Amino acid sequence: MRTPLVLILLASWRASAQVPLPEPPFLPQNASAGASPSSAGIPNSQWSSLLGNLLYFYEAQRSGKLPSTNRVKWRNDSALTDGQDVKLDLTGGLYDAGDYIKCTFPLSFTVMSICWGATDFGKGYDLANQTPYLDDMLRWSLNWLIKAHAANNTLFVQVANEEIDNAYWGGDRNIPLPRPSYQINDTSPGTDAAAGTAAAFAACSNLYANRIFSNSYSGPATLQNATYAATLLEHAKQLFTFATSASGGQAVYQHSVPEVGKAYASSGFGDELAIAALFLSWATNSSSLYQQAQGYWQQYSLGSYDGVFNWDNKTPGLPVLFAQIAQANPSFGGNASTWQTVAEKYFDGIVYGSGPGYQTHGGLLYYKGDSDDASLNPSLNAAMLLTRYVPLASTQSRRNDYWNYAKAQVNYALGNNPMQAPYIVGANPNSPQNPHSAMASGGNNISNINTSPPQEAYVLYGGVVGGPDKYDRFFDIRADWPETEVALDYNAPMLTLAAMHVLNDTADPFYTSLKAGAYDSKKPQGMPCDDAYTDGCSGPQLSQGSKIVLGVIPGLTGLAIFSLLGWWAMISLRRAHDPLY
Repeated sequence: MRTPLVLILLASWRASAQVPLPEPPFLPQNASAGASPSSAGIPNSQWSSLLGNLLYFYEAQRSGKLPSTNRVKWRNDSALTDGQDVKLDLTGGLYDAGDYIKCTFPLSFTVMSICWGATDFGKGYDLANQTPYLDDMLRWSLNWLIKAHAANNTLFVQVANEEIDNAYWGGDRNIPLPRPSYQINDTSPGTDAAAGTAAAFAACSNLYANRIFSNSYSGPATLQNATYAATLLEHAKQLFTFATSASGGQAVYQHSVPEVGKAYASSGFGDELAIAALFLSWATNSSSLYQQAQGYWQQYSLGSYDGVFNWDNKTPGLPVLFAQIAQANPSFGGNASTWQTVAEKYFDGIVYGSGPGYQTHGGLLYYKGDSDDASLNPSLNAAMLLTRYVPLASTQSRRNDYWNYAKAQVNYALGNNPMQAPYIVGANPNSPQNPHSAMASGGNNISNINTSPPQEAYVLYGGVVGGPDKYDRFFDIRADWPETEVALDYNAPMLTLAAMHVLNDTADPFYTSLKAGAYDSKKPQGMPCDDAYTDGCSGPQLSQGSKIVLGVIPGLTGLAIFSLLGWWAMISLRRAHDPLY
């Protein structure tokens, strides 16, 4: 007797169904709750709430037809015609930042980072009761990437035109048209975008298949689903083949699609090839792919890079992943101690100060250039990698130093900084009040973003903003996108870090010690100096007390110089009259 097709489809749906969402749903608390200490214990309720808020942010960034389980009530269905220009359904996915474009390259990095983190520290999501929302967020993102991977050798890398989008400031009901769809394909390749998306699919397949690296970590979040893991792995394999063997050769994706270079231009593709091969080697138990990844490391001279880990450059994460896999399965032919040496050279440069990054006076890890827009992102990504590497460190002193450095960077982001501001929207009364988000602002006057309306219409709970400048100043100006814009990749490292703290930390996040008004007492005068504003480029604005101090110092210096001149004149006169001098 044949099984009815409907039962086959139902069984298939059940096999790939996501973790049921809680009822009643988790909803962020008022920011005032972030100024109250929690009762001690694990899981810590404040860290659990923070983890929930960070995931909630991704729900606020959704595009397309919203489900009945939507928790962000001020959001609406949007961009329902995406893909019609190419006769495909490209609706859904996530808006990339404070605007309405959808970009595959940073999205794939974001989900790769989150899946990697949820594989290592996934039990933190379980303890915080946030695993259903992690599953929901990942599937919403991955299912859109599956749509974007429309054929074996075709990947849509952006939906919407940057210039049209930047000319609009308003809500999600009136997003301007047209919204063109941009693709790479066999004859117009994008090695970086294809390999980066392959890495995302492979990393997430590992998570859904429960492929753990080591007992040194907590293990994956409890969302295992073999059917979904297999689907993701198939897309990963196809995209990696596309990246390595397109008939058009290998190239950065903006070479084929110049439009994408306006927002997310890529600097190379060797790092994407290596990290895709690594995640695939673990997903398929392939020593040859591991060796291939080591080959890319040599071929593209990736060991010479000592900069930041972000959506464009995955290189700093590679030695950690090489070491994780080599330790987990020595038969792959990797030498764990060799990769420890490589990783520790990079991390020592950060922690002990020999690398290109430096610490601001307030303690933020800062890279000239890379930190000028979104200063918190390099810092939090470094903290995330350091925290992951701690169990692999070669000495106890490094374990201690790496852990303490990472914790200090997290504490800085959560309010232990000169502004006394936690840089996560809605976490505390001192959190940013004016995130650069067209959706959340409630305004529609692009010529008057800052004061129309005077107060942000909606609280974008859980959004990590760009962060302060190199002087540790944060102006909280809506139009100042380098400091106040939110973005998908900004939240990613903080998610992994928060999950880790849920697992291990009985102490509250730093911001619970900050009372209302703390930031207002520290808020800088004047205007910023960055890519959005040049008004403050004459130098950092100082408080009156600092001006008095700086006024006194030249006066004392002048007095000292005058006294020295007098002393020298006296000596000269004595020499002229006394042969003993």
